[in-house]
Amino acid sequence: MAAEEKSQSSWSAIPLDLAGMVLRLLPGYADRSCFAAVCPQWRCAVRQQQQQLLVPRPVPLLALPDGTFYSLPEGKHHRFPGCGFGGYESVCGSCLVFTRDDGCFLVDPFSRDTVTLPALSCVRLRPPSAAAKRTAEVPYAAGKWSEEERTRFAYPYVTWMHICDSDKLHISKIVLCTPNLAAALVGNGHVSQILMCRPGALSWSVRAYDKCRRFQDMSFYQGKLYILTCDEDLLVVNIGQDLSTGDPQVSRIGRVIKSDPRLSVLFVDNLMICKKHYLVESCGILLMVRRKIWCQLPERGVDKTVARKNEFEVFKADFEHSRWINVTMTMGDDQVLFLGRRCSRAMSMSQYGMPGGQIFFLDDDEKNRVEYDYAEKNTSISVYDMRSGVVLHPRISWKRSDEMCLASWLFPQD
Repeated sequence: MAAEEKSQSSWSAIPLDLAGMVLRLLPGYADRSCFAAVCPQWRCAVRQQQQQLLVPRPVPLLALPDGTFYSLPEGKHHRFPGCGFGGYESVCGSCLVFTRDDGCFLVDPFSRDTVTLPALSCVRLRPPSAAAKRTAEVPYAAGKWSEEERTRFAYPYVTWMHICDSDKLHISKIVLCTPNLAAALVGNGHVSQILMCRPGALSWSVRAYDKCRRFQDMSFYQGKLYILTCDEDLLVVNIGQDLSTGDPQVSRIGRVIKSDPRLSVLFVDNLMICKKHYLVESCGILLMVRRKIWCQLPERGVDKTVARKNEFEVFKADFEHSRWINVTMTMGDDQVLFLGRRCSRAMSMSQYGMPGGQIFFLDDDEKNRVEYDYAEKNTSISVYDMRSGVVLHPRISWKRSDEMCLASWLFPQD
């Protein structure tokens, strides 16, 4: 009996350095959680190792809207008891984003830590006079409707005032920049606008008459908020404060990199090139990833445009010369990119035996926007090798559907 108690005592009093050695062999968040669940001493050891940055970050999880997730690199299927995954609308780092009538909530599904943001119905218009004009239905320069041959269209361009009442309004991307600043791209699937708020505030702020655009991605990089357009222009958002409330608001939007017009070819033979773009920070450098989806145009016997192969190019932002520099072949031997419409990240995976120079990506199409169909009924994680250009498909797949298009990468906290 004494020997058994001594054995239990020795297991619970695991040395900190030994705990670190074990944790470094456990890349998956689920495995680390099991380690921490053994006893309070092991849980404390995990916390100390993480606080002292003695173990690398866990690998990402793939969250599916049906409440399941997969861990890499082994592709294990998991369900954490009591962790709600279903019903989220977006992902922000380690948090799932839930939108309700009473607010927008960023919830860590494991710790249950929650950041509360305003509901999308609570938006403070700038200038304030826009609210009065909207209530009175008074025409105004950048928000009125025109009709031509019984077709109603925004004149002279689409603004927040045109889309704010749409039943298709949703969050495309949300970034928690600092504890006092959250930014979101909110739109109808075709165009979107920039909203800002302070976590815990009662309302978002939006510039009512700014032109809505096809924003592709957004990233908070070195203290500044950057947005990428579908034309590959990189914009920087200058942030000011509302003098009456102190809440953050967009004060100015400037262009820091202009796209190359020579890259606008969209059709080759009977193929159409559709593009998706991502912003990712890697080793202190802001990257733009251009994803080209080659699509077969409708032909005899086929009445749909069908997605075929994927290709990727990687560019770094050269702020000094206001240009993109192609770094596809020099991205870094140990860097792996995890790309998603809602959340992306670059990570070093060499310590886990995963080769660098790879891109993990998903068929996560924009909600309410369909540019092409797929030949397969199932979808999966895909891996693009930057050196060979070959696309691999690990044994993780799920049925393609409108609900499952919200499959996203989730990056657990350290």
